[in-house]
Amino acid sequence: MNSRETGSLFGKTIGGTRIVPVAFKIILVFALFILVSNLTSNYVNLVFNRTKMVNMMRQLLAKDLKDIYVFCNNQFEIYNYNKDLKGSLASIENRAQNEFAKRKSVLLGVKPDGAILFQASHFAKSEKFNDSKTLAALNEGLAKNTGEGIIQFRFNDETYFGIYKHNPKWEVFIIRAEEQDEFYEESRAVFRDVSVIILVITVICGIVGVYVLRYVLRFISIITTEIMTMLEEQQLRIINLKGAPNDDITFLGVAFNSLASTISNLLNIFRKFANRDVVIKAYRDREVRLEGKQSDLTILFSDIKSFTFITETLGADIIKLLNLHYDQAIRRVVEHDGIIGSIIGDALLAVFGALDQYEGDHKNKSYQAVVVAYKLQDLTKKLRAEMTAKKKEIEKNKGRLNEDQERVYQAVLLEIGVGIDGGLVFYGNIGSHIRMTNTVIGDNVNAASRLEGLTREYRLPVICSEYIKDDLEKNGHVNDIRFFEIDVVKVKGKTEGKKIYWPVLKKDYTKTLEKSMKAFSAGLELYYRGDWRKANQLFKRCNLPVGEVFAERTADSTPPRNWNGIWEMKTK
Repeated sequence: MNSRETGSLFGKTIGGTRIVPVAFKIILVFALFILVSNLTSNYVNLVFNRTKMVNMMRQLLAKDLKDIYVFCNNQFEIYNYNKDLKGSLASIENRAQNEFAKRKSVLLGVKPDGAILFQASHFAKSEKFNDSKTLAALNEGLAKNTGEGIIQFRFNDETYFGIYKHNPKWEVFIIRAEEQDEFYEESRAVFRDVSVIILVITVICGIVGVYVLRYVLRFISIITTEIMTMLEEQQLRIINLKGAPNDDITFLGVAFNSLASTISNLLNIFRKFANRDVVIKAYRDREVRLEGKQSDLTILFSDIKSFTFITETLGADIIKLLNLHYDQAIRRVVEHDGIIGSIIGDALLAVFGALDQYEGDHKNKSYQAVVVAYKLQDLTKKLRAEMTAKKKEIEKNKGRLNEDQERVYQAVLLEIGVGIDGGLVFYGNIGSHIRMTNTVIGDNVNAASRLEGLTREYRLPVICSEYIKDDLEKNGHVNDIRFFEIDVVKVKGKTEGKKIYWPVLKKDYTKTLEKSMKAFSAGLELYYRGDWRKANQLFKRCNLPVGEVFAERTADSTPPRNWNGIWEMKTK
């Protein structure tokens, strides 16, 4: 890991990550608070000023309305004399418009039914006052002998405020109003300019403050530099705090020195254990004990098929192939909160749920196990695709593979089966105080291994027990994974049969699969009842390898003697 200085103000970039100085963060926080405080004060001042401006504007509008009201009465007398309605209304509009100071100022003469008798404005005239709510309020006030007051309304798709007074001669509400946004335009401009000044002053003060605080907090930089050096060297050591002031920053350095000593002791534990739950418990208890307890866990067992053939073909190179597979497989287990119980040659045992007591917010253990099972299948599928692509490239450049090369190619086409079971098992540490390991022991562990073996019998990628199905359905994952009952099986060494299921992820569930499994499930019911002839016909309609298995099993149409619906396995 290399550190690189990229700026005295914004800190260093180390390993592609910028380390921002705490002084900069402190100034940034205070600057934001000060900026918000000042802008809020500026806004409050704006609101108070707007209130005063509105009051003053209402006084001016009242004066304008009074003058125009008198003028309207005069024009009414003129109209009664010369009967020139159009001329009288034009005189009212011209008189009002000559007094306007703003572009969107307006004078309206609105009849009780909403028709506009006259309109003085700098934009197109309207025939109807469309703010029905305001019009209803005006008529309601008139009915209560309140023919004047303050008003706010929508007109010409904009918001207006002003005052009005009912004129009985013209039988209209005379409204003198100003458009709200236009009225507030100047105050917004002042607010914007003042805000810019506040922002500039805050930025300047913040930059100066960063340099001042960096000197005051200089030992933070010393401590972080020492820690970065330790990371580069992969070694822990005590930080030299000579000359540091007596404050909490120095206490931070002292605390780190204490922690460094503790971690040095924990490193010896890390050499013995790899699983995360063991590390967490060791850190919490400061020791590792030979102990264990019963826990409700989910067990995943994965096994490589045709391993004997692969070993005979590859020889010592089998280690490279296994490491290639396990490197990615173990990553998938760990990414989904699982731990590795053991790796025995071609078999991988993973445990889910052991971390739940140490870390929160984990997804359901059985759900994680099923997801990982299919991720493991995806890994081998990807590996087979890569090997096939390399084979085609070799054949393109050098011709067909010889017999030995073809045998090697077949050996590297890894296929795995996955069995999943769960329940109460013993989980803990066994061994000695010199060398110990954590393990999982129980009938469910063996059952997971047996279920994996059944994937070969039923030609399925993943098989799980009824425990997994019930656990997922009980914990709200009923829509994430579909379970298809495959059979009731009594494995060798057991006295009773158990239901086995094929779990299918939601993303893989298609209409074609649904159709095939519908036929399979119907055939399975007949199979259980002993009607193998009808069951055979349905199994043949299931376009899946598992359907072929049952079609072959029921081909003679006669179930075994004393058939009870349970298939008994003769081998492990």
